Amino acid sequence: MQMSDTRQIAATPSEVYAALLSPDVLKACVPGATEVTGSPEDGFEATVTQKVGPVKATFKGKVTLSEMLENQSLTISGEGKGGAAGFAKGGAEVRMAEVDGGTELSYDVEAKVGGKLAQLGSRIIDGFAKKMADQFFTNLQEALEGPANSEGEAEMEDAPKKGWLGRLTGKE
Repeated sequence: MQMSDTRQIAATPSEVYAALLSPDVLKACVPGATEVTGSPEDGFEATVTQKVGPVKATFKGKVTLSEMLENQSLTISGEGKGGAAGFAKGGAEVRMAEVDGGTELSYDVEAKVGGKLAQLGSRIIDGFAKKMADQFFTNLQEALEGPANSEGEAEMEDAPKKGWLGRLTGKE
């Protein structure tokens, strides 16, 4: 399964790049992640619980970062084993470009599964992989920009938002 997309994020390329290197941000962004530990240099260990169709599994695996060009691009690769459910592996090539108002983030994702998961059929797997990738990058965007305002929310539209960097540093 392969897919590509582009997003506009209201943060500088250096903030986006730093977020992608943070285990805390990765844990918050990966859907179903219960644990992410490690470092960009040594790789990350991750535990993720997901339900794909009728199959629910906890995957334990490793995530590595490579081809890192600071504030410009990096490649994320991951592989996890889910016991009897099978395995999942994949990666994303992520590129960042400075644009007015922040960063244009574009990515190409590839995912593969095996075992019981592969028996679910490509439509279920492809839909699930697309949903996971979309959710990861939506969560990343919200971590950097702060949660999007929904209609009817009491918060004022022009109130400053704090993303993960602002919460960590206490700055807006």
